Amino acid sequence: MFLVRLLLASIIVAVCFATYVSGAYKLPGDEVEALRDIFNTLGKDWDFSNPCSHDVTTSTAGLNIYAAVNCSNSCVINGNKSDRVVGIILKGQNLAGTLPPNLVKLPCLQLLDLSRNYLNGSIPSAWGFVPKLVQISLLGNRLTGPIPGALSNIKTLKSLTVEFNKLSGNLPPELGNMSSIENLFLSSNYFTGQLPTSFANLTSLKDFRISDNQFSGQIPNYIQRWKNLTKLFIQASGLKGPIPSLDPLEKLTDLRISDLNGSEVIFPLENINVARWEVLILRNCNLTGRLPEPILPPGATTKLSTLDLSFNGLSGQIPSNFATPLHSVADIYLTGNLFTGPVPDGILNGGKNIDLSYNKFNFTIHEESESTSSSSCRHGQGINLFASSSMDKIEPGNIVSCLRSLPRSCPKHRRYKLHINCGGAKVTVNKSIKFDADTNPGGPSNFFLAQDWSSSSTGQFMNDGRSIKAFILLNSSELSTNATDPKLYMTARISPLSLTYYAFCLVNGNYTVKLHFAEIVFTDDETYNSLGRRIFDVYIQGKRVLKDFDIVKAAGGVRKPNIQSFNPVVTNNTLEIRFYWAGKGTTDIPSKGDYGPLISAITVDSDDEPSSIPRGAVVGIIIAGVFVIILFIVAILWWKGCLGERSSATEHDLRSLDLKTGTFTLRQIKTATNNFDAANKIGEGGFGSVYKGLLSDGTMIAVKQLSSKSKQGNREFLNEIGMISALQHPHLVKLYGCCVEGNQLLLVYEYMENNSLARALFGLEEYQLQLDWPTRHRICVGIARGLAYLHEESRLKIVHRDIKATNVLLDKNLNPKISDFGLAKLDEEDNTHISTRIAGTYGYMAPEYAMRGYLTDKADVYSFGIVVLEIVSGKSITSHQPMEESLHLLDWTLVLKEKGNLLDLVDPRLGSNYRKEEVMRVINVALLCANVSAAVRPTMSSVVSMLEGGVVIPELGPTLSVIDDERKVKALWDHFQDKKKSSMRNSQTQSVLTDGTLITGSSTFSINQYPINMDSS
Repeated sequence: MFLVRLLLASIIVAVCFATYVSGAYKLPGDEVEALRDIFNTLGKDWDFSNPCSHDVTTSTAGLNIYAAVNCSNSCVINGNKSDRVVGIILKGQNLAGTLPPNLVKLPCLQLLDLSRNYLNGSIPSAWGFVPKLVQISLLGNRLTGPIPGALSNIKTLKSLTVEFNKLSGNLPPELGNMSSIENLFLSSNYFTGQLPTSFANLTSLKDFRISDNQFSGQIPNYIQRWKNLTKLFIQASGLKGPIPSLDPLEKLTDLRISDLNGSEVIFPLENINVARWEVLILRNCNLTGRLPEPILPPGATTKLSTLDLSFNGLSGQIPSNFATPLHSVADIYLTGNLFTGPVPDGILNGGKNIDLSYNKFNFTIHEESESTSSSSCRHGQGINLFASSSMDKIEPGNIVSCLRSLPRSCPKHRRYKLHINCGGAKVTVNKSIKFDADTNPGGPSNFFLAQDWSSSSTGQFMNDGRSIKAFILLNSSELSTNATDPKLYMTARISPLSLTYYAFCLVNGNYTVKLHFAEIVFTDDETYNSLGRRIFDVYIQGKRVLKDFDIVKAAGGVRKPNIQSFNPVVTNNTLEIRFYWAGKGTTDIPSKGDYGPLISAITVDSDDEPSSIPRGAVVGIIIAGVFVIILFIVAILWWKGCLGERSSATEHDLRSLDLKTGTFTLRQIKTATNNFDAANKIGEGGFGSVYKGLLSDGTMIAVKQLSSKSKQGNREFLNEIGMISALQHPHLVKLYGCCVEGNQLLLVYEYMENNSLARALFGLEEYQLQLDWPTRHRICVGIARGLAYLHEESRLKIVHRDIKATNVLLDKNLNPKISDFGLAKLDEEDNTHISTRIAGTYGYMAPEYAMRGYLTDKADVYSFGIVVLEIVSGKSITSHQPMEESLHLLDWTLVLKEKGNLLDLVDPRLGSNYRKEEVMRVINVALLCANVSAAVRPTMSSVVSMLEGGVVIPELGPTLSVIDDERKVKALWDHFQDKKKSSMRNSQTQSVLTDGTLITGSSTFSINQYPINMDSS
């Protein structure tokens, strides 16, 4: 990382020196316009009257927040020097836009740093034609899709950083042609496949990082050809061993390989030269055999700071002189191996952080005085010996051997329960449940002993950049939901590698273990602080019970409690719970060092604890239980409407939702809408009416009012509130809040000045908008980005189920926003599909969903394809003629494709004012999305790339039988030719009135029937 910073610093210093010594620059007009377009795409405001400027601040986490456009007058274009942009640096700006494809308009650009933002979309292939780029950094964004192979065209590129994104797919072989590349950072994405054989050509590489991915195959032997390599990170990459011999890489000083798949392998180094290495991590790599001896050549100094060989199968005795060359090494981890024999005195007396836990050493346990609390599980302040003796396996009926020497003993009556407030003080929850304190500060090699439980922590936070470098986290804000026991989530214990809790005074039997989690580091907003992914494994009694556990996914958001329950069996009075970081997830968001297992509290309760309740009390409880059941039945009848109104029940459910929005009083809403004046009514939906309003602060709002006549709507109404409150994206309609008073249920949204896309395209003639082709293309891309967020980028994976033109709203700048989440469904990642009741709108529903109720995100992709055809043609999906069968826009498009006349589909109102290549690309994307086979339809992130020209669109032959039906072909031809010649108003009004909705209770902010007072805006 130092080399990257040095490279960045050198470029900045050189460029800034030229800029600020020589004075202001006069950029060519086309370059200023290109900058304006680039910054607009990124979502960044800038002073274009003085574009060559900069602004640097420092965040609370110590990270630079940097915004700069660097210019130089030394760039030569067509043989002439001129003032040109050479660097764009926008770090930590939380920009929520997309990557600009037109960097090629800046021919002298050398540095592009957009790290730590909130950018989404894909990497444009057009960047491959920016001739002088030296460094690209996109670290810490929401980017999806593949890496374009076109980047290999940039022969000057030395550094490419795309870490901590959501990129996917195989690495393109073309990247092996990057002859100048020195730093290639690909960690924490979703890349798959084998490393391309062409990467053998990357002999200029100095720093290569591919951790936390889903690659397959072995670590390639060709890495031995990378003679200039100084750093190599392959942690939890998906690759398997063996590890090629690394001795030929003489410049390699920082090696981090961990969590390899595959079989046992031998140590990849002949020895451990402590004068060469700075960091040496070979953790959980299935290493076997003996430990190589460390060496320190005469006259050399020790550079090694961290040696981690933990969780392997290394065996035999540790060499007696092992500690001598390592006397200056700060942290040594030999945890979880098979070492035997004595522990060398040089290690025990070295005074460093050395973790030897979970081994099979043969050593004498020294009795300690009663005043000590460490027992023989810890030697000095930094030697962790927990469960490190061969005796621990010989006598399984007892506690670990290092605890047997304790002067104290378990209570006379062993415990039936254990409660620990991890990282926090002693607390009492629910007035009676007492939690033990767990306030030991922890450390890299730490053992802590309480009365009848202990904890062991292994590992250090590498390159720790956190403002508070601790093993205990404090929650500085309230939970985002009403937890019954919030005290348990105000602190948490974390570990960079392995954290074990060990109870040793329990009664044998069946237990219920509850692990309390809440993510309190990441945020839940539209900043890069929300992009972290904490992933770890959990073991109970040596068995893995959670793999790749993600607290945020399990809880449905940050600062939300999540309780995982398990039922282990205690057979030797001991219970072991271990949390392990297997190298997955982000490590640098929000700061370097924000990763590893996190636990808020642990509860352990016996299922066999004797009851202390008198028999008479038991009888009373039974009677009370019967009474409660009767009350429950009465409540159900009341809820069903048999015993009265249900509005208060709906109100209760609404209040119980965890809304990330505000609340409004009915008085505020009435004032804003002028007491629901009919003049402010802008729409009518399945739930009731939609009104526009004006808040006291001048904010325009749209208010959706649930009709008292709606019988189906409550469920969808509640669903919409829950869904939208958890989603924030530039292309999703924003929910400001809600109002619940008496029988009034109201939703308050941002006001969309241009109503729905349907009205703009084919509403009544006086309400249609003149949408030129660039606007229509931008609307297509915007809708695609919104769906990509729902399907792939949001914490809640959501299938909308009702994508159509009426559910796409347009703001004052004609930016599209998806609305109406009343029918949306959560899509669990492990599910191949959802079987559900069919709901949506005919014409837009995918065949497999309409016929079988088979729901995946590909149903939304199909609907999107139909909407795109509507945008291109200006026609609604269905048109009805008296006494004739329905004619379908998709059928007509397939006819035109077969005849080679796809451009006949284009809306006549556009005339010839469009780019034919771009229109053809959009139509072909629409047909691919609307393919009858769900498997053929692309993901929405791929759709975005296709629409922007970054990905080639697959060629598909004719798939529907409509082409073979001559009568229908002729009817379609005549019908649409007549439409071209007829007045727009008649045809478009007709298509509006035939928009068939399958479920009339569907929530529709945008309107299922068109607005009554269109001129009320």
